[in-house]
Amino acid sequence: MTKTIFITGASTGIGRATAKLFSAKGWKVIATMRKPENESELNALDNVTVLPLDVTNPAQIREITQQVLALGDIDVVFNNAGYGLFGALEAITDEQLVHQMETNFFGVVRVTKAFIPYFRERKAGLFITTGSSAGLMAFPVSSMYDASKFALEGWAESLSYELDEFGIRIKTIEPGLVATEIGAKSVFATHPAYEALTNKFKAMMEPGKAATTSEQIAEVVYGAANDGTNTLRYICGEDAKELYAKRLAAGDEAFRGGIKQLIAAV
Repeated sequence: MTKTIFITGASTGIGRATAKLFSAKGWKVIATMRKPENESELNALDNVTVLPLDVTNPAQIREITQQVLALGDIDVVFNNAGYGLFGALEAITDEQLVHQMETNFFGVVRVTKAFIPYFRERKAGLFITTGSSAGLMAFPVSSMYDASKFALEGWAESLSYELDEFGIRIKTIEPGLVATEIGAKSVFATHPAYEALTNKFKAMMEPGKAATTSEQIAEVVYGAANDGTNTLRYICGEDAKELYAKRLAAGDEAFRGGIKQLIAAV
């Protein structure tokens, strides 16, 4: 039987790569994005349906959920929509910090909540979320982005217990730096007092330094969807694996000292 995956944030990067991979593997794909009218490549694939969804719009989430469930069964929900808000906290407006959490955290929560009753009645289903290594360890001038990803970690771990008795699984993908369009979509709030630190961070984030491609992360998503395990976290990308191993081995304070040295050396 052909399986179906529902994807948010499918217009670029990991979401687009995942939609293309699952389509190539014979899955039906429902690819959602804020502006589907700008999409051409995914629309041309026979087993891909492109639909509009802004994950900051609760009413639209409910509407699209009902619409897609009327089309047929959903096996996997891949919560991928998100963007990066960077810069010193002092430079970030209240509107910016709220929008970061609305997109990266509450968007995931609301989409998941909308599908839980359906999965619960089926006694089957899988949620996969694009987290980040920045949900396991924090970096300079990234407090709100890191907060949104740290929030996903605790939320998913807690939710795993209440979903387990209904045969529903939840998994989080933890990439390091990915060569994706998220850099172009990132928002950098600037403040003269933090200019030097922000510039050092930007240098660390240059796309040329990305250790992993969107296509490689899509392969991890595909593996998570098909491995049949209850694994909660998938740390992916050699940079993420190496840094997180250092975090665990060194302990929090020594690791923080290492990040300070890394920034100073840029």
